[in-house]
Amino acid sequence: MLYRILKFPAKLAFLFYCRFLYVNRPELLQSNGPLLIAANHPNSFLDAIVIATLFKKPVYSLVRGDVYTNRFYALLLNALNMMPVYRLSEGAENLQENYSTFEKCRQVFRNNGIVLIFSEGRCINEWHLRPLKKGTARLAFSCWEEGIPLRVLPTGINFSSFRKYGKNIHLLFDEPFENEFAHETNKARGIAALNQRLQSSLEKIVYEISPDEKEKAAQLFNNPRQQKLRVALAVPAWIGWITHAPLYYPLRWLVTAKWNNDHFDSIMVGGLFVAYPFYLLLVSFIAFSCTQSALAWMLLLILPLCARALLLWKRPV
Repeated sequence: MLYRILKFPAKLAFLFYCRFLYVNRPELLQSNGPLLIAANHPNSFLDAIVIATLFKKPVYSLVRGDVYTNRFYALLLNALNMMPVYRLSEGAENLQENYSTFEKCRQVFRNNGIVLIFSEGRCINEWHLRPLKKGTARLAFSCWEEGIPLRVLPTGINFSSFRKYGKNIHLLFDEPFENEFAHETNKARGIAALNQRLQSSLEKIVYEISPDEKEKAAQLFNNPRQQKLRVALAVPAWIGWITHAPLYYPLRWLVTAKWNNDHFDSIMVGGLFVAYPFYLLLVSFIAFSCTQSALAWMLLLILPLCARALLLWKRPV
């Protein structure tokens, strides 16, 4: 229920943290299951939010199991269609819980559902594809052994920045594949072959950029249409900056102080997602109290438009 409730406002939120979204094969967003989305993992839970809000059907996401040590977080994540997977670094005693999670995934697939797995196994803010863990292949093979006609969809999530406001996002898909490994009688070799197949696909759609290659990054994420809007949007953009600075900069300072790591971007987006509606109401109420004019409530519409103008006006990041 919570997943369905939040999906629409999460789509609207794209307009305020994403400057430009490019999907190379948008028809795949209408896919039916059983489908396993196998993606890279550069930007914490923002990766799952991007995928879950864009796909038409509900997406179940596998997330790191140590978050589930908090009962409240566990309830919240379950309501958002998320399931835990544990790594050895999170305690060998927890690894058996992965059998339960994989069974839940297979149940999703039996109902023609969609599951998202981050095949690298961990999140690092970088334009680079790391070696894949075995979890994706093991889950896929367990489905094929049961006769579930699972397809695997290689997915590359590319962000123009992991720190700055107003990023471009390129969501790229390679061709989905089914069980191409039925001839392989040795399961270990089959898992290795699937991982190599998936690695080759992801290498084509995950950008490889070193931190000092700023010109290459700018070229890959460039959208010339954005530059033509800058002059027309100057005035509303400055209004947007003035009116939103009291929310954005204190929150950025707080997140930097407490979560200055690979989760920074996701926590900033999550914090703004929760706080922004209350901020709009507060500013509109203050304006109404000062003017006693019902027109003050028009700020509920005007301020978001100015925020979007600011995002489009500022230089690409």
